[in-house]
Amino acid sequence: MTKLEALLWSIALPGFGQLLQKQYIKGILFVVLEFLINVQSHFNEAILLSFMGDVHQSISVINFQWLMFYPCLYFFAMWDAFKAAGPVSRYSFLPFVFSAYFVTVGLIYSTKCTIGGILFGPIWLPMLFVIPGVIAGVLLQSILSKKTVQ
Repeated sequence: MTKLEALLWSIALPGFGQLLQKQYIKGILFVVLEFLINVQSHFNEAILLSFMGDVHQSISVINFQWLMFYPCLYFFAMWDAFKAAGPVSRYSFLPFVFSAYFVTVGLIYSTKCTIGGILFGPIWLPMLFVIPGVIAGVLLQSILSKKTVQ
């Protein structure tokens, strides 16, 4: 399995990348945790409401205390599958860590933050925050890798 395959399967569902690499205990644990957090936070209902444009209703159904666990689980499962698929560079974890952090911050501000007068809510705003998270992580990874070589 390539790193890209492991990453894409983990994006589809945390734990799939591990299961496909025969890491059954870890994979099942990630899948169970994903389902537990998903059900307890009412995540699928909020996704459906957000996709239908009812952001305020989406905010009202979400259990934020459960959903706050999701970004770390999601990005850790991706990193773990990526790492297990082959050798990685010393700082390759940084895009995953920064993405988890930025998504969590996006989730924290998702009920109040508007962009251009639009309230994005607990689904769209955290998804948008993946972009600066990846950029910050890749940038820091590049800087640290260059300093280590010198």
